[in-house]
Amino acid sequence: MSSTDGWRIYAIGDVHGCLDALNTCIGHIQDDLLNRPHAEPLLLFVGDYTDRGPDSRGVLDRLVSLSQETWIQPVFLFGNHDKLFLDFVDDPNVQGTEYYHWLDPELGGAETLASYGIENARPEEADDAHRALLATLPDAHKAFLSSAHYYAAIGSYLFVHAGIMPGIRVEGQSLNDLIWIREPFLLSTEDHGAVVVHGHTVVGQIEDHGNRIAIDTGAVFGGTLSCLVLEDDDRALLTAEGLVPVPKGRSQGRPRRVSRKRMV
Repeated sequence: MSSTDGWRIYAIGDVHGCLDALNTCIGHIQDDLLNRPHAEPLLLFVGDYTDRGPDSRGVLDRLVSLSQETWIQPVFLFGNHDKLFLDFVDDPNVQGTEYYHWLDPELGGAETLASYGIENARPEEADDAHRALLATLPDAHKAFLSSAHYYAAIGSYLFVHAGIMPGIRVEGQSLNDLIWIREPFLLSTEDHGAVVVHGHTVVGQIEDHGNRIAIDTGAVFGGTLSCLVLEDDDRALLTAEGLVPVPKGRSQGRPRRVSRKRMV
């Protein structure tokens, strides 16, 4: 059995409201399939579709549309920012994280609401923003986020948003770890039983660490929206110029220090 169970997998990192980058990335995939047809193409997103970027509503519109198209099989995973959005829909006064409300600038919820026409939303006016959101939020957007998968196991790969707690089978992982974890996952060198493909932690370029592959290259922070292509035992990065090799280990030429904003 091949490492991708016969699929050609296109795995895309965290979108965060970057509709132009999303459309560009989808265009590259369509071009690749035109040049290199495949009977079983699969498009997988690792979550975090909203927040911080300029057009979260447009991203959700595009992904809902994509879920109904037939040229490729899509799989959508659930990220921490997707949970933050849904939590706000259910309760505008819920604390997004230990330190921040979803509408705090650190989390980027205000940018999401702005894409729905609700400008300058602030934590102290959460109830008003919530009423305005419920009046304009399409049912399809909430249904899309609510139906996202917590993980996907395909061949030799395990796809999650943030990572896993080392030493625990995927069925026993907590949702909090799947969508929020960094350490001890990022420092672990152990064999997880599958190569874990994840987003959540921003890297300068896709990083192949052997036991995991990091694919969030910070589209919303001025980086790129990367697409990892997995087929049988091959791994490549899809660019406008075509396929290029995936770098091994930690990316070079970019500071390792992560800003506090990028930690959430």
